[in-house]
Amino acid sequence: MKKIITTSIITLLFTLDSFSQRVYEEQAFKIGIESVKNFRDFLLLKNDANYKTEMEPLINWGINNFQEYGFKVERLETPELPLLLASKIISKNVRTLLIYLQFDGQPVDNSKWNQEDPYKAVLKENINGDYSVINWNSLNNLSLKEIKDRDIRIFARSASDAKGPVMMILNALEIMKRNNLNLKYNVKIIMDFEEEISSPNLASAVKKYSSKLKSDALLIFDGPKHPSNLPTLTFGARGISDITLTTYGPIVPQHSGHFGNYAPNPVFRMSEILSSMKDENGRVTIEGFYDGVEINEETKRILSEVPDDEIAMRDKMEFKTPDNVGENYQESIQYPSLNVRGIESGWVREEVRTIVPSECVAEIDVRLVLESNPQRLHNLIKKHIEELGYTILDRSPSKEERLKYNKIVTFKSSFDYDAFRTDINSDIGKWLVKSLTETFNVSPVKKRTSGGSVPISPFVKTLGIPAVTVPTVNQDNNQHSPNENIKIENYISGIETYLGILIDKF
Repeated sequence: MKKIITTSIITLLFTLDSFSQRVYEEQAFKIGIESVKNFRDFLLLKNDANYKTEMEPLINWGINNFQEYGFKVERLETPELPLLLASKIISKNVRTLLIYLQFDGQPVDNSKWNQEDPYKAVLKENINGDYSVINWNSLNNLSLKEIKDRDIRIFARSASDAKGPVMMILNALEIMKRNNLNLKYNVKIIMDFEEEISSPNLASAVKKYSSKLKSDALLIFDGPKHPSNLPTLTFGARGISDITLTTYGPIVPQHSGHFGNYAPNPVFRMSEILSSMKDENGRVTIEGFYDGVEINEETKRILSEVPDDEIAMRDKMEFKTPDNVGENYQESIQYPSLNVRGIESGWVREEVRTIVPSECVAEIDVRLVLESNPQRLHNLIKKHIEELGYTILDRSPSKEERLKYNKIVTFKSSFDYDAFRTDINSDIGKWLVKSLTETFNVSPVKKRTSGGSVPISPFVKTLGIPAVTVPTVNQDNNQHSPNENIKIENYISGIETYLGILIDKF
């Protein structure tokens, strides 16, 4: 990363032991504001892993910026995009921390964004609930309190997920460099360029390069903090698997006047399947789906300590009654979930046509917990569909099959990665709680697991190490959606968070 200010800045006269919480904040604020130009340049680099030829500038950016801070950077080749491993080994006699960073981002639909180009960042402030563009130079004249009060944010694809955390750790390293602060443990940083396409090559790469990745613990620098915006630690994440269902009507769309009431409509077939999978309270009705998950009294205590404001959550998302899977939000994400993430058939809105569609496609994600086996859950779902009278195929039906079977569904599935969970009272957990408490003078929110998924289980299983997520971005960042953003407040506190961890003794 380019130097953010000139080297003529006088080095602050303090040692590591005197590096107090207020100094963290002041230093993080100073460098955070000065680094915004570099952050904007970073955001300009396209990072949709579906377009692999466009990813090389991003890969080179990662190499160059970590080399600047004395890291040895290697390309770990995979069948598609490489991983990068940046290492700074200070001694064989100290422990090694592995840090996971994500570089790629979700695809963009320019028409849905409130700016010209999702990769060209804009700065906005909240004015009566609406975000209005302001000049970048205005940041130079504002205090941190003014930035917080005006809710100033950077809007761009990957501002939060997850180029923001990449910039945070680089800025933390810059503060260490300027003040001659050294690591007390070895650091390895693994950079993933395929996370948003489920990291298809990660598990095999972790096995192939396990000797290079050998470490004592893994930290994931990714994800949103608790909605309170308090310092947060997340000790697990759900896994994820995918199912695509297709139901069939006539071989090609037919005129609904001529063939309505005669040709079967695949949308109603799909509706029958999907509506049978959940009851009116949102619980999955498939027998055995939740088997193995137990919420005992100790777990209830841990979950109850997370300070969720569920009334505010529902107000923000604008719905009255939540699904009744757990007694509260935290309990609900301890269970596997079955979610319809998209459905397609025929044409709608301006393209609507008076036809009986030829097929209906539903995309489903199944979030996994440590107690659930993806293949078992998929088999339960298949069995449930069969009991509705459907013939299940793993491909499109032939003409002979269409004429032979009354109700056909194509079932295609894949497994992305498993769940992981680390004991909150583990050594790594206690160390991180101590570090964040000393940095912010407040105990962090400790979440047993996240509802979302990160491709961490290959590290946990292959390397045999515990893993904890250290989230830093704002909860309301529109992750995976148009108008993704990061609060300047969170950008600065994220630098502070990672600095506190990097200068601590592990």
